[in-house]
Amino acid sequence: MDGKSTSNSAYNSAVFNEFLRRNKAVVCALSASYISTFAGYPLDSLKSRLQTTKTPISVPRLAAIVYREEGVAGFFRGLWIPLMTISFVRAASFTIYTRTKEHFRDHHWLARDSIVDVSVIGGVSGAMSGALISFGSAPFELVKVRRQLEYTIAASKGLQLTKAPGTLEAVREIFQANGIAGLYTGFRLHFIRDTLGTALYFLEYDGMRHLLGRQRNGEQGVTPSWLPIPASLVPFVCGSFSGVTSWALIYPLDVVKTKVQQRALAGERYRGVFETLRRLIRGPDPERPKPLLSGIARIYRGLGVSALRSITTHGLLWTFFDLVSNYIDELPRTDEDG
Repeated sequence: MDGKSTSNSAYNSAVFNEFLRRNKAVVCALSASYISTFAGYPLDSLKSRLQTTKTPISVPRLAAIVYREEGVAGFFRGLWIPLMTISFVRAASFTIYTRTKEHFRDHHWLARDSIVDVSVIGGVSGAMSGALISFGSAPFELVKVRRQLEYTIAASKGLQLTKAPGTLEAVREIFQANGIAGLYTGFRLHFIRDTLGTALYFLEYDGMRHLLGRQRNGEQGVTPSWLPIPASLVPFVCGSFSGVTSWALIYPLDVVKTKVQQRALAGERYRGVFETLRRLIRGPDPERPKPLLSGIARIYRGLGVSALRSITTHGLLWTFFDLVSNYIDELPRTDEDG
């Protein structure tokens, strides 16, 4: 009986290990995403609030106001949406990104061991991933924005909330107002942002990993003399760098998207992308425009907390992604696996 039990246990373990190997990209992305999303969500919530406030406010003061008015729960309002959906979206994104890179490799396209080829493959794979995933992620992000800005949206309607509605109630209200199309409010901006942002993100990440010693077979080599950091820190450094820089480049587009969605959710008159951008930079009165520099500063309001969120989220994401990936690679194989 003991021998049979041991044999069954070994068989089940081998099957499970093979399952992990076959679905490595999904397993790595899911496990890493849960941790990084939870860690960075309070900063993401503050970022959304900073983008929509009409007067400048420091991050510590805003955090104090949120804590005083909404408690600790205010920082995590809507958390389960990205925790349960964006994590799966990220898994799909990494799968598309990985499969596209494998397609390039199998056809020997851009096969030189150069930073240009590595970066271009990463950028094209990221663009493909961002474009396809945006169709599924747009409704969830809209609901997340709605939950994060419940009090601001209520104030725009002249209401005062005593208790913010739950996520399902928020979805029902959006659906009742505009049907399925309401869940895709601001989709064009979301699509452009995700396609460009994901392309930049993976282009920078793969390019920097190449500079820091990663070989074409995926193994991490010796880091260069100009940045002699431990190999274990390479994923965190590259993830943080690519997350911050790619986000900074598309940040104005995200601000406009959030503002357009906020106005739509509040039932206010629709303004086009360029009108929204102009009003954010130069103010509502064309006869008395605000100084250009102060307008640009408003566009980048919240970038500091967003950069901190990117460092935390993307650094942890790639660190745990690599840890799980290495763990799966080191799982014992059966004789049939070779």
